[in-house]
Amino acid sequence: METTTPITCSDSYDHQNTQESCIRGHIIACSGGADHKDKGGERGLRKKVKRFFHSKASSNSSGVNSSSVAMASFETSYRGKLTSWPSVVIPAAPAAACGGSNKRALLCGVTYSHEHRYKLKGTANDVSNMKNLLTNIFGYPAECIRILSEDDPFAQDLIPTKKNIENSLKWLVEGCKWGDSLVFYFSGHGLRQPDFQNDEIDGYDETICPVDFLKEGMILDNDINKTIVWPLKAGVRLHAIVDACHSGTILDLEHVYNRKQRTWINNLPPSGARKSTSGGLAISISACEDDKMAADTTVFTKKIMNGAMTYILTETVKENPQITYGDLLDTMANHIENINSERWIKSRIIRKVLRHKTIQEPMLSSSTKFAVYDTKFIL
Repeated sequence: METTTPITCSDSYDHQNTQESCIRGHIIACSGGADHKDKGGERGLRKKVKRFFHSKASSNSSGVNSSSVAMASFETSYRGKLTSWPSVVIPAAPAAACGGSNKRALLCGVTYSHEHRYKLKGTANDVSNMKNLLTNIFGYPAECIRILSEDDPFAQDLIPTKKNIENSLKWLVEGCKWGDSLVFYFSGHGLRQPDFQNDEIDGYDETICPVDFLKEGMILDNDINKTIVWPLKAGVRLHAIVDACHSGTILDLEHVYNRKQRTWINNLPPSGARKSTSGGLAISISACEDDKMAADTTVFTKKIMNGAMTYILTETVKENPQITYGDLLDTMANHIENINSERWIKSRIIRKVLRHKTIQEPMLSSSTKFAVYDTKFIL
């Protein structure tokens, strides 16, 4: 029985090229064909990432070198090279910029398009689906939705660089007050790295990857928590929806929901570090658990690539706008189970090919325990 407190608030790629497993969970094509002539490029990437992780580890007060551990996690799921974009500081817009509305949203879709071999094909569609959900179902004014994408390379203040994402997260919660509804959405790559502050139960920090993460670094769950969870005042509600690998506890919220047992599980940091709001409510829905991988797929539309979690969530809510959090999780889980079952009834060879393509169940976490099956899903 759940502990309850009411709240008042991809499958198609060019198979003539070498196939590698992307950290988003889908197949990406590396140029050079089946003879693996692109090994030099892969070695170059490893050196860059090793230098990045080594520099981070060397400055760590614990003296533990995290480069080898983090690199091992990185190498199992990412190949290739990404070139950085310029970072531009976005001046924080006041709440008045939304015309007095109490709804504000930040949508980030990172395609990593500067290196086409490693481009994510579904993130732009994900952002479009999420924007349509917010405007058509939940009444978010278009002027209150900030979108960071690579659609216009000349709009440098709207490219999802690390600096732009960090400043936009600050914009999202700036001046938040009673009655405000905020949404942070991210579709892109996610990674993990060793936790040296003893605030993670599993020993790893989860991260999201800006377009320039190889140069500027990733954005850690610790920093996301401090930026958009800490400032939430009483009466403010924040939803984070993150369609990325290893995104289970990307907001570091204190409670994780176990759907099968219908109960909340403690996710308090062992170190006792602060992870709470300032009286408001933060809820996160992520594509998978911390040690799992998300997936892009064409299974829903046959032609258009989408993030699996984003597509199922948006379509489910559009079909039933009165759905509760619990029913939403169950419906999404049933859809995912059916999709995976259809794939796994194929031959043994096909099962082997699709093994890494298994779509994961979404994960719910919150700053406060609430009655999941009695509370309507409202963004």
